[in-house]
Amino acid sequence: MANQVISGIKETAQSITGAARPWSDFFDLSAFSFPSSFSDATTRVTQNLTHFRINYTLIISVLLALTLITRPIAILAFVAVGLAWFFLYFAREEPLTIFGFTVDDGVVAVLLIGLTIAALVTTGVWLSALTTVGFGALILFLHAALRGTEDLVTDDLESPYGPMLSTDNSGDYSGI
Repeated sequence: MANQVISGIKETAQSITGAARPWSDFFDLSAFSFPSSFSDATTRVTQNLTHFRINYTLIISVLLALTLITRPIAILAFVAVGLAWFFLYFAREEPLTIFGFTVDDGVVAVLLIGLTIAALVTTGVWLSALTTVGFGALILFLHAALRGTEDLVTDDLESPYGPMLSTDNSGDYSGI
């Protein structure tokens, strides 16, 4: 059982780190410039958040870990919360069943968010964690707005607006 847990965690960690974009692309100073318009900035943000989502997640996670390092009880609590998220939400392939009742993923997510908030409040690090996430989000948002997207691979840069911006004229209602 323990070997399966460890191998599952290893596989997940490898898939996460394998999905991260190269840090040399992330920090490529030649790709940074001011956006030409607000529209360009919002396009950059949406495309960079999609392209570098794993990198951004890793940065926020490291910042949170550095925040929690001064409170050993908080580290233990968040290891437990992290394991709960891993086993109850991310590593599950079939629906969660408790006493013969199937629990929806949305309910599991809400309960885990509640557990996370309770752990933040109980360990007394909620303000530090909130400040860290806010500061990290600001820095990552600035990165996403200032980093150009011209050199990025286009496989994951589809518009978040999907068919609304399609060049297909089948939805042309100008004759109405």
